[in-house]
Order: sequence, then C-alpha cells, then structure tokens
Amino acid sequence: MKQLLTVILAMCMPVVASAAGGGGHLDSMEPDLSDQASLQRGAQIFTNYCMGCHSAEYSRYKRVAKDLGIPKELYEQNLIFTDARFGELMNIAMPEEQAASWFGTAPPDLTLTARVNGPDWLYSYLRAFYKDESRPHGVNNAVFDNVGMPHVMVNQGGLCAEPPHIGQEPEVDPSTGEVVGDDICDDWAIEGSMEPKEFDRAMYDLTNFLVYLGEPALMDRKRIGVYVLIFIGVFFIFAYLLNREYWKDIH
Repeated sequence: MKQLLTVILAMCMPVVASAAGGGGHLDSMEPDLSDQASLQRGAQIFTNYCMGCHSAEYSRYKRVAKDLGIPKELYEQNLIFTDARFGELMNIAMPEEQAASWFGTAPPDLTLTARVNGPDWLYSYLRAFYKDESRPHGVNNAVFDNVGMPHVMVNQGGLCAEPPHIGQEPEVDPSTGEVVGDDICDDWAIEGSMEPKEFDRAMYDLTNFLVYLGEPALMDRKRIGVYVLIFIGVFFIFAYLLNREYWKDIH
C-alpha cells in the first residue's frame, strides 16, 4: 500500500512542479479561458494589431469563431480583412522572404508562442516597451532586450521614457513615505489614449487569447481530466479492497 501511494505521489510531482514554475522578474498573469468576453476582445486586438506581421497558421478562423461564440457573419465582417475564406488557416499576406528583408528576420508565427514562452512572459513583454533611441525602431523592451519589434500599440498604451517596472512590487520610500513603483512607468515619453490599468487589461485579454490559440482544447482537456481523476479515485478504492482481500490470509 505504501509503495502504491509513493508511485501516485511521484506521478503528481511533475505536474505540481510545472504549475509552480515561472520566470523571474515577470508580472503574473493567470489565464481564464472560460472568460469568453476576454477571449473575444483578445481576438479583436490580435487581428487588428498583430496579424499585419504575425500569422497564426496552425489555427483556423472557423475554429476560433466557434470556440469564442462569434457568429460567422460577424467574424467575417470584423475580423477577416483579406480575401481568405472562413475555413482557411490564419495566414497573412506578407511573404516571409520580404518580411525577413524588411525586418532583418521574419516575424514569427504566434500560434504556439504562449506555450513556448508562457503567459507571464507574454503579458510582461507586451507591457515592457520603453524609449531607446539607439534601437532601429526607437524602442527597447525590459523583458526582451534589444527587441527588433516596434511598439505597435504605442498610441493606445503609451511609451515609457525609461525601463518600466516589470516584476517589481510597489515599495514605500522611507524618507518620504511615498509609494514607489506603483505605476508601471515613472515618466512617459509618449502618453497613450488608454489609462495604464485599461491597457493592462487589454494586454491581459490579448495574452488570454494567445493562450487559447496555443491549445484550443485546453478547457475540454481540463473538464475531461476531472472525470478521469474521479474514475481513478473510485477505481483506487476497489483496487485497495481487492488487494486487501488477496493478502488477508498471508502473514
């Protein structure tokens, strides 16, 4: 019996370790794929601001619309800006060779970026741009140093004059009693049309959508997983009772 419990605990340890893992100096972001409104807003941001350069070639418009509860006509009118058909993959018109020539390297496909980098990294990266005149696009990123991507949502989110406070908890200055690091930027090079908290929410929605995009069946897998665990729990009771019956006469 002790050996069986040891095996079960050993099987659970990698899952716990994976759930507890995460990069340092990042802001925490907990995805919620049950929040359909958040996913719809994220899809809108992704289509309007990301798909000019980045594809999602392992996903289909039709599947996204179905999962997010967006009617076909509404999706085609507002979230497909090319002549692509509703059932096609989410590719972009920009040729990879030309993109590499223009940007130095072709912008990566974003279908699996949340699975590769993790939601904390993505959420922090999207909010970590700051002014840096030494860079080709005039911006750098506190999470991804020497980033080659421009800050495409600068008009909405603004641009920090210095590296923003990412992964830092607000502190109280003992000399003045003022809260330091409560705002993401100490000074703004460009002020956006959104309030900082509003922009944070928009980047949460975008990250939430990218997490969904990386594994559309995640919610179904979690739901099925609950039933599997219940089955294993019930089966364990019968296995234990049967084991005790087999060994009760052996001393």
